[in-house]
Amino acid sequence: MNRPKAIFCWSGGKDSSYCLHKVLTEKLFNVKYLLTTVNDKFKRISMHGVREELLDKQAESIGIPLLKVRVIEGTNNEYEKQMEIVLLKAKSEGINNVIFGDIFLEDLRVYRENNLAKLGMKGIFPLWKMDTTILINDFITGQFKTVICCTNDGYLGAEWLGREIDKAFLEHLPVNVDPCGENGEYHTFCYDAPLFKKKISFTVGEKVYKPLEIKTDDVCTLPTNITTKGFWFCDLLTMV
Repeated sequence: MNRPKAIFCWSGGKDSSYCLHKVLTEKLFNVKYLLTTVNDKFKRISMHGVREELLDKQAESIGIPLLKVRVIEGTNNEYEKQMEIVLLKAKSEGINNVIFGDIFLEDLRVYRENNLAKLGMKGIFPLWKMDTTILINDFITGQFKTVICCTNDGYLGAEWLGREIDKAFLEHLPVNVDPCGENGEYHTFCYDAPLFKKKISFTVGEKVYKPLEIKTDDVCTLPTNITTKGFWFCDLLTMV
């Protein structure tokens, strides 16, 4: 049976890894490309702050070609314009489906679906409405390996950076934090998973704090927690 072609929006974190594995093992779509937004000024994955070379190693280990949406200003307007260019190129190759690892953020889903509809494309959400406690436990028992690379200071401090997502992590997680960090409480870097051909070696480097910058056209990127003052990042460094 010919599976429909799709692009997979790859953040480099745990939800992306789990979702892509689900899509591939269940043979839901023929994933032709991974798609990631990269800050071209800093050469890092937008929002997660992971270095571009580690993103490249993930794609190489997975074995699916990687497309990059490059932004500099970081505004929604710039993001949408650059995303449209890449998606229209994919559509010219007969790809009409775009897969996301979102779980329950209704506004974000509507935002994605509305933008895709303008291009005649469809958003696919394989993890939609899954219980995040069940999902994170499945993730851990499934031998997915990730570390926290970014925290929202309205929820978690710098001491959480570099921590492994494991049973101990869940036991110590504050009650106001979603187990999967679906509200933007934290972001992760996946360095090993069943879909990886090779484990990615890295070290945890400097921890950096970035105050929250609000741009005039930020619509879906702002944290929902009004106590957020900024974000903590840890620099993950490639090992040869």
